[in-house]
Amino acid sequence: METEKVRCLIIGSGPAGYTAAIYAGRANLSPVLYEGIQPGGQLTTTTEVENFPGYPEGITGPELMEDLRKQAERFGADVRFGMATAADLSAAPYKITIDDEKVIEAQTVIISTGATAKYLGLEDEKKYAGMGVSACATCDGFFYRKKVVAVVGGGDTACEEAIYLAGLASKVYLIVRKPFLRASKIMQDRVMNHEKIEVLFEHNTLGLFGEKGVEGAHLVKRMGEADEERYDIAIDGFFLAIGHKPNSDIFKPYVETDEVGYILTEGDSPRTKVPGVFAAGDVADSHYRQAITAAGSGCKAAIEAERYLSEHGL
Repeated sequence: METEKVRCLIIGSGPAGYTAAIYAGRANLSPVLYEGIQPGGQLTTTTEVENFPGYPEGITGPELMEDLRKQAERFGADVRFGMATAADLSAAPYKITIDDEKVIEAQTVIISTGATAKYLGLEDEKKYAGMGVSACATCDGFFYRKKVVAVVGGGDTACEEAIYLAGLASKVYLIVRKPFLRASKIMQDRVMNHEKIEVLFEHNTLGLFGEKGVEGAHLVKRMGEADEERYDIAIDGFFLAIGHKPNSDIFKPYVETDEVGYILTEGDSPRTKVPGVFAAGDVADSHYRQAITAAGSGCKAAIEAERYLSEHGL
C-alpha cells in the first residue's frame, strides 16, 4: 500500500478543518487536508448563513465553505478529496488510511470530522432539505419569525430548541414519540408552561407536504393502537432534535470519547490524550455546534500542532 509522510494531517473539511488548514498553512506546516465524505461539511446543506461574522448580507453555506477552502489553499494547504477509513494512533508517526488504499504517516493529526445529525428516515426530509427541514434551530430559527414550526424529540436538546424557537416563532409544536419527556425536570417545566409551545405526546411523523417548501406534516397519534388517529398540522418549518452522531468511530480505540462518541479534550484546549493528536469542531463539541465555534477550535488545533512540532523538533 502506498505511504506518504506529512507533518500535519487534517481530516475533515468543515469550518474547523479549513480554518485549521489556514493557520497551519500560514505557519509553514505544509498541511494536507482530506475533505471526507461531504466536502465543506454540514454547512453545504444550509442555504443561507446569516450569523457568520464578516458577511453582513449573509452568504450561502456552499459559498462560505468555498471561500474558506480557497483561503486555505492560498496559504499552501494541500486540499484533497478522500475519506479516512482507518486509523492507528498507537505510536507516532500516526497512520491514517485513506479510501482503503493509501496510508498517510503524520507527525500531527487534527481530527475535524464533524457530527452527523440524526434524521427520522423519511423521504420528505431529503425532499425538503433546506426548504423547511433543519437540524439546527440556532442556525435557521431566524428564518421562521412569527411562523409556525415543529420540533421532533423529547430530550433536553429538543426542549432547548423548542424554547429557543418559541422566542421567534408564533407557535411551536413539540412532537414526542413517547407519552413523556426525557428532558430534565427544569426543561420539562419550561416547555409545559410556555404559552407558545404545544406538546404532542405519543405522536409520530409520517411525512411532510408543501409545494415550494414545507407547509405541513402528516402525523399519527398512538400509532398501532385501537384509538390510532391520523391528521395533518400546518407548519412552515420542521426541526429535528433527536441527536447527532459524532464521526469518531475509527479513532475511538485511541482517544477518549463520551458515551455518545464526542471526542474528549483537555480542558478548553483541542488536545486529546494522544500527544500530537487534536480534535476540533463538532466531533468534539456536543454543546454549541456552530460554524464560528468550530472555526475557532480549528484555529486552536493548528496553533497547538505548530507548537507540538516545534517543541519536538519535527
